[in-house]
Amino acid sequence: MILAILALFILALSLLLILISPGKLATLKNKNGEIIQTAICEKVMLPINDTHLGCFIQSENTNNPVLLFLHGGPGSPELPLLDIKDPDKRLEQIFTVCYLDQRGAGMSFNRSIPPESMTMEQLVADNWAVTNYLQQRFQKERIYILGHSWGSALGLKTIEKYPECYHACIGTGQVTQQLPSEKLAYDYMFHHATEIGDKRALRALKKYDSNSADFPSLGYITSIRLSLMNKYGIGLEHKKHTMYSQTMRILFFKGYTLKEKGNYLRGSLFSLQCLFPDLLLDNMPTTFKIPVYIIHGEHDYQVSYVLSKRFFETMEAPAKDFFTFEDSAHSPFIEEPERFIQIIRKLL
Repeated sequence: MILAILALFILALSLLLILISPGKLATLKNKNGEIIQTAICEKVMLPINDTHLGCFIQSENTNNPVLLFLHGGPGSPELPLLDIKDPDKRLEQIFTVCYLDQRGAGMSFNRSIPPESMTMEQLVADNWAVTNYLQQRFQKERIYILGHSWGSALGLKTIEKYPECYHACIGTGQVTQQLPSEKLAYDYMFHHATEIGDKRALRALKKYDSNSADFPSLGYITSIRLSLMNKYGIGLEHKKHTMYSQTMRILFFKGYTLKEKGNYLRGSLFSLQCLFPDLLLDNMPTTFKIPVYIIHGEHDYQVSYVLSKRFFETMEAPAKDFFTFEDSAHSPFIEEPERFIQIIRKLL
């Protein structure tokens, strides 16, 4: 009897997962719940360089400027996390947005991707190829680029090499010097855990030495680091202290098939293994030929707010600005979407 009930439960769960994983997004709607007739909502696989890259292209009107959205991670596509129901708070009202699943991530993951092709240089080349596709398809001489976290580093590298393709670059959770950032975060978590008497966190942190040559190790990154940052409100979101909501958003995201949801996890681990060393290199450019804008949460330790502000002060660009979000940590576009969109509108 127990085995029969268990089998029925597994069957029901499997059917539910299939039902919530159609691999297709719903068409954009206005505030009244009506389908926007001029909108597009597409899932596209592009033959780029030596692989195929998946992306979602969404817009209320394709006459809008075009924006290439570069996710963080490495290896963590973010459209599934953007649970923004108010049309006035979404990027698609302003732009035709291309949410690219980068090489090795999400629906762009496949087991045949050579690990040696997973470099920042290669991903920059991929960005340029996707940009060319967007320029030709939507008849735009230049587009905008917006990068979050790891994607913000990719954004700066991309506009440094191909400035003629872009109007401006916007970075949020802007990566600058990630190795010092990781050490600042470790010190903060250690001192905070000491202050509040979080003995479990202290035991976990003491397993790692922030002054060792291999810090931060992949084991540290995938275990205690992210969970503790979220617990203390200095990680993905300042006011949500667990990964539960992010995990559920990915699980219930309709744009992915069940297989692609599995590849989301596989791609995240694969990308971290291959690309995190690139993220730790202190080689961010500081001089740019197009405007650069940075939006950063004041409580962010996943990527240091202090180091980002310091980087901005030394940065040279035709136009630049830095926006502090006092109620955000690492994801201002999720935590304070209304103000985020207001700023983006002013920058156009």
